[in-house]
Amino acid sequence: MKNCVGRFIAGRVSTILYNSISPSTLRFYSSHSPLSSSGKLFVAGLSWSVDEKSLKDAFSSFGHVSEVRIMYDKETGRSRGFGFVHFSNENEAISAKDAMDGKALLGRPLRINFALEKVRGVPVIVPRLPHT
Repeated sequence: MKNCVGRFIAGRVSTILYNSISPSTLRFYSSHSPLSSSGKLFVAGLSWSVDEKSLKDAFSSFGHVSEVRIMYDKETGRSRGFGFVHFSNENEAISAKDAMDGKALLGRPLRINFALEKVRGVPVIVPRLPHT
């Protein structure tokens, strides 16, 4: 399976490079569309005073929140300003994203996207859009 994925990626890279797209315009990450997100949201722009309970309370009006995780700095123990909210239903996650993206929570506007799944071993290549 890894060899098939590797060959696919190598083919895409050669196609991109052959078509004169500079390698500096490429980003490596894995992406899922909102319809295949499995209900996991990435929430950025969190205030340092936001904890798991307040984040869950902010999103629970959109549906059943199965898990909330805020990422903390290992050395200081302070919030890194982002976390994840897991919904048990994809439609609830879509509603929450649409309603909460850009809204303020404890004085800071939230930036919400569907969480990207980790890919181990093989990057997924997605060309950046040129700045206009």
